[in-house]
Amino acid sequence: MQPDFVVDHRCKSYPPTAAPMQASQLAARGWNVLRDDLPYPLAVIRRSALEHNARWMQDYAARRNIQFAPHGKTTMSPQLFDMQLKGGAWGLTFATIYQLSVGVEAGMRRAIIANQVVAPADLDGLDALLARHSDLRVWFLVDSIAQLRCIEDWAKARGSQRAFDVLIEVGIPGQRTGVRTLDEAVALAQAVHASPAARLGGIECYEGGLAQCNSAHDVPAVAEMVRRVVDIAKACDAQGLLPDAQPILSAGGSAIFDLVVPLLQGAGLSRSFMGVLRSGCYITHDHGNYQRLLKLVEQREGLQDSLQAALEVWSVVQSVPEPGLALLTCGRRDISYDLEMPSVQRIAVRGSTTAQAAPAGWKISALNDQHAYLRFDPAQGAPAVGDRVSLGISHPCTTFDKWRWIAVVDDAWNLVDAIETRF
Repeated sequence: MQPDFVVDHRCKSYPPTAAPMQASQLAARGWNVLRDDLPYPLAVIRRSALEHNARWMQDYAARRNIQFAPHGKTTMSPQLFDMQLKGGAWGLTFATIYQLSVGVEAGMRRAIIANQVVAPADLDGLDALLARHSDLRVWFLVDSIAQLRCIEDWAKARGSQRAFDVLIEVGIPGQRTGVRTLDEAVALAQAVHASPAARLGGIECYEGGLAQCNSAHDVPAVAEMVRRVVDIAKACDAQGLLPDAQPILSAGGSAIFDLVVPLLQGAGLSRSFMGVLRSGCYITHDHGNYQRLLKLVEQREGLQDSLQAALEVWSVVQSVPEPGLALLTCGRRDISYDLEMPSVQRIAVRGSTTAQAAPAGWKISALNDQHAYLRFDPAQGAPAVGDRVSLGISHPCTTFDKWRWIAVVDDAWNLVDAIETRF
């Protein structure tokens, strides 16, 4: 996996007595998670699931004749950006100029910033990246004339002739950013069209805020949003506000991405648009929130063998202070806790190099900074001090940002590679 990087004792859960080395040299060490060759807690990505997910989502987009720009904020990993781009991604998606700069460093040359760019320092940064890389193309979101005026004021203050590429964001009432009505969208498109500081490239929306993990709700709710976006695209096109070349229509998180495919395919539009899907969490998927949502995608589309959970955090039982409670060496500094508690996936008893599924009744009830509270029925067997327990996650984004590096392992838990993160 490229680009290479150095791992050493400054990286959490790297063996403290091992010499620094390039990530590409790790496989030659023969380290194995269940031989206790590395300290706990230890975040790992299963290579087989990672590679499967990368292929599956890229194929999903290709079969539907839409482009794919995976969201980089999930992993912020140059190695995974490289994998996604070499796997056929049209570009990458980011939320900030800093994130964009990491993607550019990894070789990306097309990007959507799925967020508003407003602050002068951020506009300075984007301008510098575009000036430094003549082959770089970046679109960011606008949702108000007030934001457009900030961009124009920046250009005037800097004496800049730069016209930034932008997409009008269509939002959901009561939720995040984005214009709320057709009239607001058309007025903004007219203002952008007349502005020397911006150039309209298309229309964008994010449907993930509608997801309730209930197809009876999600399908009509997203269909209504798609209808709104199509109406806005038609109105803007009728006034000649969209580019003559293929405009962009972009949407799609990792929860209900299938429901925006008709929009991205240009359904209901009389001219050709380029649809760009922006899922991010798919790359490692998860053991909770996205797993439940994906089951509904599979039902709606008749899919099988779709995404697999690839990211886990291994810990060790450090104490069993009373019946029914064990403490693990994994806490809020190591694993996601924003949507729901981690789930117990596997146990490897002390001294064993094989893992088995953990009992179904084992649950994580709480997390401290450095501890996980494992609850179990002592009548059905108990973990022992020194046993290893792997935890699954619900929502991968906020596990990635807790690690400077993450080990990549094969299905026998041998360390075969690593990724770095750049949060």
